[in-house]
Amino acid sequence: MRDMFARLTLMVTLSAILAGCNLRPLYAGGTAGVVAQQLGNVEIEPIAGKAGWLTRNALKDQLEAFEGQQAKYRLTVVLEDKIAGFGVRSDDRITRERRTLRARYQLVRLADSVVVLDATAGSDAGIDVVSSEYATLAAEDTALENLAARVANQIVIRLSIFARAEANASPQP
Repeated sequence: MRDMFARLTLMVTLSAILAGCNLRPLYAGGTAGVVAQQLGNVEIEPIAGKAGWLTRNALKDQLEAFEGQQAKYRLTVVLEDKIAGFGVRSDDRITRERRTLRARYQLVRLADSVVVLDATAGSDAGIDVVSSEYATLAAEDTALENLAARVANQIVIRLSIFARAEANASPQP
């Protein structure tokens, strides 16, 4: 009986603490919410290279759900894609590679060309180097696709947090 009373007391206490912490969903309001409307106003500049094409498409896929009427912001992204071998056998053959994709991105307000967000995102993946060159190339391409999706996701999350902060900072009508 005491255990049940202690658990009930703990649940009530935790509920009160959570209610007081002012947590709100980032995408509250769905497509009509403040964050969704801000994300719909972002145009993405073309990004150089294969990694850029993959990243831009991943960004477009995620931001497409928030289609805005007019672009108010421009997103520029510069990528750095590296592959480095780090697993070496006694005969100096590489057995493992690390592919790293880093992005530096800026969100520019089109009205006055001010950079309102300047940040970085990145991820890396390990790749086994096998005797088949085709299999290794396929693994490198798959890793790049996954990295581009992860980096795009990090960028969209950061843009969402920025949009929420902007909405909270601006006066409400």
